[in-house]
Amino acid sequence: MSTMTSIRTLIRNLGPGLLFASTAIGTSHLVLSTKAGAQYGWLMVIPIILANVLKYPFFEFGIRYTNITNKTLIEGYLNRGKGYLIFYAVITLFSTFTILAALYVVTSGLLINLLQLSNTPVNVVAGGLFIVICAILIVGRYKFLETSLKYVVSLLFLALLATSILVIANGQVTEIENFKAPNIFNEVGILFLIGLMGWMPTTVEASSWISLWSIEKLKNSSRKPSLKEALQEFKFGYFTTGILAIFFMTIGWLTLYGTNTELSNSAVIFADQLVQLFTANIGSWAYILIGIAAFSTMFSTCITAHDAIARVSVDIITLLYPKKKNVKKQSFTIAIILLAIINYTVILSFSANMGLLVALATFVSFVVAPIIGYMNLKNVMSHEIPEIYRPSKNLQILTYVGILFLALFSIYYCWMVLF
Repeated sequence: MSTMTSIRTLIRNLGPGLLFASTAIGTSHLVLSTKAGAQYGWLMVIPIILANVLKYPFFEFGIRYTNITNKTLIEGYLNRGKGYLIFYAVITLFSTFTILAALYVVTSGLLINLLQLSNTPVNVVAGGLFIVICAILIVGRYKFLETSLKYVVSLLFLALLATSILVIANGQVTEIENFKAPNIFNEVGILFLIGLMGWMPTTVEASSWISLWSIEKLKNSSRKPSLKEALQEFKFGYFTTGILAIFFMTIGWLTLYGTNTELSNSAVIFADQLVQLFTANIGSWAYILIGIAAFSTMFSTCITAHDAIARVSVDIITLLYPKKKNVKKQSFTIAIILLAIINYTVILSFSANMGLLVALATFVSFVVAPIIGYMNLKNVMSHEIPEIYRPSKNLQILTYVGILFLALFSIYYCWMVLF
C-alpha cells in the first residue's frame, strides 16, 4: 500500500520535473548524444554520466529554493544583489538569440523528413512551427504543457527502450577495414566534448525554468507538495533524462561507430539519418512511427523552451522594473511572439545551419554553467532558507566539485577558441 501511495503521489505531482525532462531530451540527447556514440564510441558514456552527476545540484536548487520560499530563483538572484540579476539577464538575452533557433531548426528538419517535404525550405517550415507553437502557448499555457507531455515523454521512453534492446541484441556493426578511431583529445574532439557537456542534460540556466514551472504548478494545484515530494518528482524527471541520453548514445555507437558515417549538420539530412538508425534495427515498417516519435520529442522541447524563456524574460523585466508588474499577463503573450520573430530572423541569417547554431548555443551554456551553479548555491544557502531545508554537506561538496570542474573546462575551452 505504501508503494502504491508513493506512486500516486508522484503522478499527482508530475509537472516541473516532467517539463525539465521534455526540455532536456531535445538537442542534447537527439543530436549530441547520438553523435557522441556514432563518432567516439562507448567511452562517451563517461562524460554523459559525469555531466549529469556534476550538474545535478544546480538544477535541484531550483526546486528546493522555490518550494521553501514560494519565490523563483530569479527573485533570489535579485535578493543576493542586482548584479546577479543583471548577469542572468545578459545570459538570457544571448539564449534568446540561439537556443530556440537551434531547437526549431532540428524540429523543422524532422517534420520535413516525416512529411516528405523535400522541396520545402527549412525556414518556411520553421515559420509554420513558430505560428502553431505561439498559438498553443498563448491559449493553452502551463496546464496544456503538463498534461500533453505526460504522454509524449512516456511514449518516447518506451520507444527508445525497445530500440536500445534491439540494437544491443543485434550487436555492434562490423567496422570497415582500416578504420581508425577518432582522437577525442585533439582540438575537434575536445570542443565536441565540451559542447556535449555544456548541454547535458540541458543548459544550466534552465534551473530557473524549473523554478518558474514550480510556481505555475502551485497556482494550478489545490495542494502544495512537501519539499520531499517536490524533490522526488524532480529526481524522477532528472533520472529519466540521464537514462535517455545513454539510450541515444548506445544507438549511435552500436549502429554507426566504425562505419565512417558522419552525421550531417543539415537539419533535413540529419533527420533522415536519425530515423534510419532506428528503422535499421526495428524494420522499415516502423519508419513513420519513429519519425512521429522523434518529431513529437523535438516539438515538445520547442514548446517547453519557448514557454520557459518567455516566462524568464517577463520575470526579469518585472523585477528590474517593478512598476510594470500589473501588465505581467499581457507581457507573456508579447514575449512569446517577440521570441518567435527574433529566432526566425536568426534562422534566416544562419541559412538554417543546425551545426553552427548548436555550437553557438553550447559555447555560452558551458562557459556560464559554473557561475550560475554558484549563484544557485548562494540562493539555497541564504537566510531565506531555514537550515533544516538547506542542502546536505554531501550535496554542497558535489556542488563545489561541479563548479570547479566546469570552471576549469570553461577556461580551457576559452583558451582553445581564442588561441
